[in-house]
Amino acid sequence: MTENPDLAERARHREFWLGLGWMALSMASFIAMSVGSRELAAELSIRQVLFFRALVGLCIISVFLPRLWPELRQLRRFSTHLARNFVHFTAQYFWTIGVVFLPLASVFALEFTMPIWVAFFAWALLGEKLTRVRMLANLGGFIGVLVIVRPGLGIVDPASGLVLLAAMGYGLSLVLVKRLTRDCSPGVIVAWMILIQLPLGLAAALTDWRPVSAGDIPWMVVAGAGALSAHFCMAQALKRLDASIVMPVDFLRVPLAAIVGYLIYRETVDFWVFLGAAIILMSNFQAMRAERKL
Repeated sequence: MTENPDLAERARHREFWLGLGWMALSMASFIAMSVGSRELAAELSIRQVLFFRALVGLCIISVFLPRLWPELRQLRRFSTHLARNFVHFTAQYFWTIGVVFLPLASVFALEFTMPIWVAFFAWALLGEKLTRVRMLANLGGFIGVLVIVRPGLGIVDPASGLVLLAAMGYGLSLVLVKRLTRDCSPGVIVAWMILIQLPLGLAAALTDWRPVSAGDIPWMVVAGAGALSAHFCMAQALKRLDASIVMPVDFLRVPLAAIVGYLIYRETVDFWVFLGAAIILMSNFQAMRAERKL
């Protein structure tokens, strides 16, 4: 039976907008995770922050483990899960250092050198095309980020270098997630993330353990639930959209983080933030229009 072109087109449009919706939830979750992590790091070591984020994630996914167990026990693409989570855990450690020592907007801005690596790894590992539309969208988004932070001596410090290394690791991790979505459900991808990173986090935390108080628990929940939600939503988005489309949209995290940083920590937000956000928005809008036509 021949597929109805109108129905197929509607299905593509539905998947496109669903992917964007999952991206919006992912961005909100990443910002919540960064705030929770910063608050936790005021009392605990950064290694403990990673451990407790994973521990909270385990408590949440334990509800769904019976449903996920039939797929988990197949150990499908387990070596890819291991590689992805080792890379991601290391990048996460570097990124959390940045969250503690740099303004939120600067962290996310430096992190968004990642699309360069995403585009490269997606081409090298997934065979995705480096179209002119996608390259221009990434370039426009990156220019918007530079307008926001106007990089200079103010953010050139060791923490900035670690965030740039984290961006490279996140780029590789994201492409590996895209590869995993071919054979694994988003729920299983997130479950393996928790199950693999929890023992890694515990081993690291034991080398720098500090006393934990009851006041830390709410921020553990915010950081852990935010991390779990962010990666689940990102996996859902990547299931529906190419990795090199997802990343330009994710640039919006920078102006959002700048606003949150101002409201919570009184980090300065000025005209340049909104000008950069406008450049990012226009780049993504034009790219999405072009991709839809294609």
